[in-house]
Amino acid sequence: MMNKRLDLSPPVAAALNAGCPVVALESTVICHGMPYPKNVETALALEQVIWKNGCVPATIAVLGGRLKAGLSAAEIEYLGKNGSRITKASRRDLPILAAKGLDGATTVTTTMMIAHMAGIDVFATGGVGGVHRGAETSMDVSADLEELARTPVMVICSGAKSVLDLGLTLEYLETRGVPVLGYRTMELPAFYTRQSGFPLDYRMENPAELADAFLAQREMGIRGGMLVCNPIPKEYSMDPKVIEAAIERAVADGQAQRIHGKALTPFLLSRVKELTGGSSLESNIQLLLSNAELAAQVAFELRTRPRPSF
Repeated sequence: MMNKRLDLSPPVAAALNAGCPVVALESTVICHGMPYPKNVETALALEQVIWKNGCVPATIAVLGGRLKAGLSAAEIEYLGKNGSRITKASRRDLPILAAKGLDGATTVTTTMMIAHMAGIDVFATGGVGGVHRGAETSMDVSADLEELARTPVMVICSGAKSVLDLGLTLEYLETRGVPVLGYRTMELPAFYTRQSGFPLDYRMENPAELADAFLAQREMGIRGGMLVCNPIPKEYSMDPKVIEAAIERAVADGQAQRIHGKALTPFLLSRVKELTGGSSLESNIQLLLSNAELAAQVAFELRTRPRPSF
């Protein structure tokens, strides 16, 4: 039974009713990840990649308190122009936004939640949240990791954002039983770069293998999601030394300004962009496009697979 607070766009509703593949996209990247108009251009480009690969895109957001799976170009433009004025909405924010009729840009967490409500199995993003550097004292751990442990959606990403503690992030995911698969790699990608130094246990070579793994997880009744790590294309991978120096400076600046909570990651990404002369923004866009293409290929493979019973 469809959630009464959820609205599907006509293309998404038609695709789901017909059993056609759909790919979810987040909206935090529109409001909190990039400046206008680059954010809108990127959001529309991601949708085009998914259309071209035989699937229907479902950009997800909260508008006027309604959970939206599938946005119009005008709605994407609205989010892009309003940017950081739109609430960055995690799990804890959804009830309040819905009750008050407010807008929200969905994170990995809330995009997974709404995708699952709609019956969408595959979601493409840039990088997931994780355990922040210094979490042993701040206890700052992204809600994304908990959502991956509870919501049966496959998330295609380029690893965890490299501003995080990648080793602890992997440990947390292992503890919570989340399968982390490398796509043509045995090393966790570090968002802007292809290498992190942290090994993965499983490597998958093609979209069909990814679809088979997700199907096996569902058939066994194992709850929770699956994280697929797709390294940034080689030609856009940044110099690890350059990006690490920028991240260390950004983290120090964030600490000096006492920035924490859900404001921290957008601040760090913006500061890294400044410190790298904007080159990190282009890398971010290219990894998003690559992940959208892979997600569409997996969703296409899954089109004949049975849906989960939970």
